[in-house]
Amino acid sequence: MKAEIITIGDELLIGQTVDTNSAWIGSELSKAGFDVTRSTSVHDKHKDIVTALNQISAKTDVILITGGLGPTSDDITKPALCEFFKTRLITSSKVLSRIENMISRRGFTMNDNNRRQADVPEACRVLENLIGTAPGMWFEKGGTIFISLPGVPPEMKYIMTEHVLPELNKRFKSQIIIHRNIMTFGSYEAKLAEILSDFEASLPQNIKLAYLPSMGVIKLRFTGTGSNRAALTELIDKQIVKLNKIIPDLIFAKEEEPLEKVTGRLLKENNLTLCTAESCTGGRIAQMITSVPGSSDYFKGSVIAYDNTIKIKLLGVSEEIIEKNGAVSEQVVRNMAEKARNLLDTDFSVATSGIAGPDGGTDEKPVGTVWIAVASEKETIAERFVFGNDRKINIERFSLTALNLLRKQIINKKMV
Repeated sequence: MKAEIITIGDELLIGQTVDTNSAWIGSELSKAGFDVTRSTSVHDKHKDIVTALNQISAKTDVILITGGLGPTSDDITKPALCEFFKTRLITSSKVLSRIENMISRRGFTMNDNNRRQADVPEACRVLENLIGTAPGMWFEKGGTIFISLPGVPPEMKYIMTEHVLPELNKRFKSQIIIHRNIMTFGSYEAKLAEILSDFEASLPQNIKLAYLPSMGVIKLRFTGTGSNRAALTELIDKQIVKLNKIIPDLIFAKEEEPLEKVTGRLLKENNLTLCTAESCTGGRIAQMITSVPGSSDYFKGSVIAYDNTIKIKLLGVSEEIIEKNGAVSEQVVRNMAEKARNLLDTDFSVATSGIAGPDGGTDEKPVGTVWIAVASEKETIAERFVFGNDRKINIERFSLTALNLLRKQIINKKMV
């Protein structure tokens, strides 16, 4: 079963609005057993909408369309649908009555724009929208189902959940599709693909592996298709067991969870506390940690020692060590981590010092260089990493690398 998605709106194409509808619809259709083959965004132009509809593959079973159903002059999806389906607009008395009641309850006065929202193509079946004014519309042509939905996400999701998905589940005998996400950190995509080349080649024919990289985190997505959910789940589980034996040091989660949540859970489950001493990351690590609900159970605080005077006066880092080695050095970052752990009285501390860019690099310490230290009662470890030239990306990767180094230390020191 194949499906396509069309989103309508200039705001999507020029970046004023992020298209979250396609992602949600695609996820729901996939759960229902559909293979989503294409997602297209088009202008709020009559001709472009009709062209997009005419370009739909004859083998597509379902087309989901969102946007362009509002009360203003730039909402032209319905006239375009009328042209495509060779029909005309009529007023739905049921939709009009519901809009009148909704406008009245809100204390507003009906106008012509509101009334126009009750106009629907005569060839459609109206899908009731109880949380907004624009109805959904269901068409069928040439063996393909076309469903037009409002672009407002809550309204779109309501109609999908209440009307569209139940009807599609009745119409189509769904194949089972299961997605499983394995989260990895510590390698780059090309290298990881090389490591897993034999594993990937040995996968059963009905299981596919995709690499989804983002800021150093690579999500490995297993997609399995079949007719028996239990058997398919067991088959995917077996592949994940094999994967874990190949890259145990790179896997940090066997479901889609961020690194800060996984690391926080390790700390909480083992009654451990943490603080940070951040220079180049400027508090980003602390922000990531505290974005997780319940982080107050294990996170005590952070010292943002951006300037060397703060490293010296607040943390107590030796001025001599900084002068001799430079702020971006193993000696300084070790000292920062140890001093912070003592100052804030925690089990672990993480410290960073680096050159985020775009300026400040040297031949010895180019832009993208960072030293990260993790201190505990047992020992302090420090590692040097070199990334790219983009400041924003560097800060994010510095922070993720620091969290991953902490996670590995908790595990490797057998404190779990």
